Amino acid sequence: MRREMDLIRDLMLVLEALPESPGGVHQLTPGEGVLAIDGFGTDEVAYHLKLVEEAKLIQTFQASYGGDVLFDRLSWSGHDFVDSVRSPEVWAKTKKGAEAAGGFTVDLLKDLAKGFLKKQVEEYTGVKL
Repeated sequence: MRREMDLIRDLMLVLEALPESPGGVHQLTPGEGVLAIDGFGTDEVAYHLKLVEEAKLIQTFQASYGGDVLFDRLSWSGHDFVDSVRSPEVWAKTKKGAEAAGGFTVDLLKDLAKGFLKKQVEEYTGVKL
């Protein structure tokens, strides 16, 4: 199965939007509820959910029977990733730049998106970062 960065971004944005409850976890089923991502099947969502866990972008507990995941929270790195790719404009530029380079990783996407954000901040504020 191919890694789909659009799906990873979509998953991270959905997970970030979940309501926070102290000490609480969310039992999530890939392909259902908030994890029903347009254009992607259950197996693709489950696979990519595992990938974001392996990349240490999210904190989960053991998956329960039936493929459900007990989601706790985004990690610090996960928040950094979401903050860097949240803007659809920045995301489009990031993907275009990465594709022009011939490939990309999550870390490269995050760094590239941060570069675009840094440039926007400099343009808006006039402060060279």
